[in-house]
Amino acid sequence: MVTVSENLADAKNAELQDDLRDRPGLWKQITSFARKQPLGFAGLIVVLVFICLAVFAPWLSPFDPEASSYEHMLAPPGTTSDAGTFYLGTDDFGRDVLTRIIYGARTALFVGFTCAIVGATVGLVLGVGSAFFGGKIDLIFQRIMDIFMAFPLIIMALSIVAIFGSSIQNVIIAITIPFIPRCARVVRSSALAIREIPYIDAARANGFSNSRIIMRHMVPNVMAPFLIMLTAFVGQAILLEASLSFLGLGVQEPVPAWGLMLKNAQEYIRSEPWIAIWPGIAITLGVFGFNLFGDALRDALDPRLRSNQ
Repeated sequence: MVTVSENLADAKNAELQDDLRDRPGLWKQITSFARKQPLGFAGLIVVLVFICLAVFAPWLSPFDPEASSYEHMLAPPGTTSDAGTFYLGTDDFGRDVLTRIIYGARTALFVGFTCAIVGATVGLVLGVGSAFFGGKIDLIFQRIMDIFMAFPLIIMALSIVAIFGSSIQNVIIAITIPFIPRCARVVRSSALAIREIPYIDAARANGFSNSRIIMRHMVPNVMAPFLIMLTAFVGQAILLEASLSFLGLGVQEPVPAWGLMLKNAQEYIRSEPWIAIWPGIAITLGVFGFNLFGDALRDALDPRLRSNQ
């Protein structure tokens, strides 16, 4: 004899199967995103291009990024040599500009993704925990966040690097720390609204632990602002890393980095402008691509905008 619970289970399974059948495929989702968010899709293409450059740098770059050729110092774009063609010219050490830009994508994306993921994740945990416990814990936590947010990003990053020294590890730490309070503040505002929803009270009444309520019920519901902050942080981290390297407090020679290439090009900006133009374009495209994709992701994850489309 079929019980009521079995009928409910069958109905639920049938409903799930209908939802899976009605869900559009991956290609249809991509084309829909490109049609509704053309600028965001263009930003995504730029991001994917830079990721491919970073991953396949050894196969795409025509020269060694650290190899100097004093016979071809400050060679203009299109200069040929026995080893190949310098399509974007060379710098003051005779190193191929195109090769260093390709390998510079590795440095920029490594710093950008590491700082964004670590900073946003720590901010997610602290923001949700602060909103969940409330009271004095939330009050103290917010005052500490106010202290960190009182300093501009670049000023705090400069201070940390000046104290601990200039290396890629210290640059990552210097950029990550200012990201934490900014993500925590945004996530906390969303978590405060979720804390008042009845299913949180029901979870407490069932005797669930605080960690389970936070991880199973609150964190999944604040993923939309978290993902938006994550994409925005990558672009900011790339720009901050380039700024620190340009000021001489970031990545040091001979590591290829876009900001470091701009720093070395200061003396030759009038006579050999290509040394500064190409890394400047790379920084602009990288930051612009992540910002465009982040804005489109925000619109796609906003239920109010999604319902009007």
